[in-house]
Amino acid sequence: MQTNFSPEQLQDPEIAVANQILRTCVHCGFCTATCPTFVLLGDELDSPRGRIYLIKDMLETGRPATEEVVRHVDRCLSCLSCMTTCPSGVHYMHLVDHARTYIEATYRRPWHDRALRRVLTEVLPRPSLMRLALRGARLARPFARLLPRHGVLAHRLRALLKLAPSKIPPPSPVEIPAAHPAVGTRRARVALLAGCAQQVLDPAINEATIRLLTRMGVEVVVAEGAGCCGALTHHMGQHDPAIAAATANITAWTRELEAGGLDAIIVNTSGCGTTVKDYGFMFRTAEPALRAQAERVSALAMDISEYLTRLNYAPTRPAPGLTVAYHAACSLQHGQKIVGEPKALLRKAGFIVKEPAEGHLCCGSAGTYNLMQPEIATRLRTRKLENIRATAPDLIAAGNIGCMTQLAGDQLPVVHTVQLLDWMAGGPKPANLP
Repeated sequence: MQTNFSPEQLQDPEIAVANQILRTCVHCGFCTATCPTFVLLGDELDSPRGRIYLIKDMLETGRPATEEVVRHVDRCLSCLSCMTTCPSGVHYMHLVDHARTYIEATYRRPWHDRALRRVLTEVLPRPSLMRLALRGARLARPFARLLPRHGVLAHRLRALLKLAPSKIPPPSPVEIPAAHPAVGTRRARVALLAGCAQQVLDPAINEATIRLLTRMGVEVVVAEGAGCCGALTHHMGQHDPAIAAATANITAWTRELEAGGLDAIIVNTSGCGTTVKDYGFMFRTAEPALRAQAERVSALAMDISEYLTRLNYAPTRPAPGLTVAYHAACSLQHGQKIVGEPKALLRKAGFIVKEPAEGHLCCGSAGTYNLMQPEIATRLRTRKLENIRATAPDLIAAGNIGCMTQLAGDQLPVVHTVQLLDWMAGGPKPANLP
């Protein structure tokens, strides 16, 4: 694609990267076939190619973002299916992330949009605030029927109340920064990203991860000062809060690296893992010491399925005879290109693994997308669950808390992959399995 940035514009490192990405695109349109919003809506501007045209025009002219650009960029799930499909290697993720930052700086959203975004970015990364908010949402749920039937704000509030769990687990001891010693001879030492929303919605995931790794001879450290990965604010275009969250993690893990060494940084939420693996890029213009630390952290980051494959995971219990529909989270299959490892581990553990049709299409969760774009997210959820039910499974396995929350409530239990692997290797049976 030909671009027309001025030499002055190209002095901006963000514009220089955008220019490079845009020039990689050859207009082929392969991305439209696998883009969830284009598949649903059929609008060229709701495809990666259409959004690329809008972003190119916005950045080249230097004009503030328009309502049209914002509407179509907001509808992007950042599922990155287009990057898997693209034959030219267009790095759409970095381009749309830059566009969102530009939009945040140049466009004034309606008041209710600004208010909801402010609430989400303040509450979700902070576990204590999130627990409090979820309790409030649970109490308010019976009054959802009083909301107006039409209007963007009413739809979003209804979606927020619907997604709030009926039961909020108590805080887990594993949230507290500590080193969990290996059982027997220590073979490795890793840091675990305890995260933010996941430890509130389902703390059993981190508990299963630590149990399984320590039984396999791995010391697991939950580092003091590490918290939200920064993905939530990053994908809302809020650059400074995202960088602050990432810096806190980089500092915490660098301290552990220098104190006792780390063989890996384990992430069991694939949306977070995609962001942590991108820290090197996010800090490419930082001062040299911080940039080097970010690059080191990115290089050490691994999804739990990657690491268990490296450790040669093996079950200790007989096959359970259960059929599992494996839901491939977009951030795992498209963002991190991890496709075979989770399925291979589940089969090794004795499960019968089924892959639903249209596995490349997003379930509609996409971080806060199901709260910001509830109508599209609901259509994607319905489509995903129909494909899952067609495999006649006993349960759904996934590697991302956002997907698990989105797919819950349809009678089929939704369990994190690591909980099933822990169970088959000596851990307790996941609580939501009958």
